[in-house]
Amino acid sequence: MSQAVSVIDVRTIVPFERHALIFGRLDALDAGQSLQIVNDHDPVPLHMQLEGRAPGQFQWTYLQSGPQLWQIEITKKATQAQAEDSCCSGGACCG
Repeated sequence: MSQAVSVIDVRTIVPFERHALIFGRLDALDAGQSLQIVNDHDPVPLHMQLEGRAPGQFQWTYLQSGPQLWQIEITKKATQAQAEDSCCSGGACCG
């Protein structure tokens, strides 16, 4: 599983293009990969939209919480099928 992280500073993107860009980047992530978002406000509406669109599929972590800068890391979780296909499922790990 890759731990690749990319960063989008949404302060440099016009507001009406932000969510579409973010969702496109999130859709392209593999399980375990993350996208960090830098913003000038708490992106609560984005979080609510993400949960409505892909419930339970992403982990949302605040790395910095204002007052002038918010940085959020959004990590794509493995699906149940991906977890069961892993050589490490059932408590036994590959070596």
